[in-house]
Amino acid sequence: MLCPESLRVQAYFDGEVDAVSAAEIERHLERCAECRELRQGLERTRDALRRDLPYHTVPHALAGRVRATLDQAGARASAERGWPRALWAGALRLRPFWAGALSGVGVSAVAAALALFVLVPLRASPLVEDLLAAHLRSLMASHLIDVASSDRHTVKPWFAGHADVSPAVADFDAQGYRLIGGRADYLNRQRSAVLVYQHGAHVINVFSWAADRWPVPASVTRDGYHLLFWRAGDLDYCAVSDAAWEELHGLARLLQERSAHEALQ
Repeated sequence: MLCPESLRVQAYFDGEVDAVSAAEIERHLERCAECRELRQGLERTRDALRRDLPYHTVPHALAGRVRATLDQAGARASAERGWPRALWAGALRLRPFWAGALSGVGVSAVAAALALFVLVPLRASPLVEDLLAAHLRSLMASHLIDVASSDRHTVKPWFAGHADVSPAVADFDAQGYRLIGGRADYLNRQRSAVLVYQHGAHVINVFSWAADRWPVPASVTRDGYHLLFWRAGDLDYCAVSDAAWEELHGLARLLQERSAHEALQ
């Protein structure tokens, strides 16, 4: 008889649960040998598929023709139907996906499918939802910081034993971004490292996790909070706060410079 939690374990493996549920399932896996075996079987299947199935890329010439056709179709549709230019431009950021996944489909069909995609309300990204939930949870009493310090030589070594990644760490108090500590949070099926900054009256959580083959999502605003994404080396980052976009971009630039400096070292 299967463990009652087996379906939730499968959903967890597929990245279909929120951060709170993921933490509960992690605790269950520590106690349940049957569910651990289930997860290991799923991992073996996934690894075998990735290892043994061929992966084909779209020829550059075909990809270029598809992109050009999508640009032309988008411009015509925007002009004829009065679609906002920003909306169509946002949809066109998905062109590499369509060009790769639908390379065997006629270009006109691809353009029609993309146009339909633009007209359908976008489903919220699970990653965005998890990040926002983790940020809001951190603002509750005693949830914000696990290690309280503005010293990078204290915060960065702490991550080594508590998170799966080691992000760039620095205090930018002189530039208005004071490092007040860090914590570990469960995100994207791994223990992410979170840097916590104080900027005026605003708390900025900077999440980092191991990058995968997919690009980071577009930066978004959700429920009054901004989520700014970027990639540096083999890590993905997201700064979350109710601070202004300009202030988040300022911190992101500083951290990107710090990442480049650490990479050189």
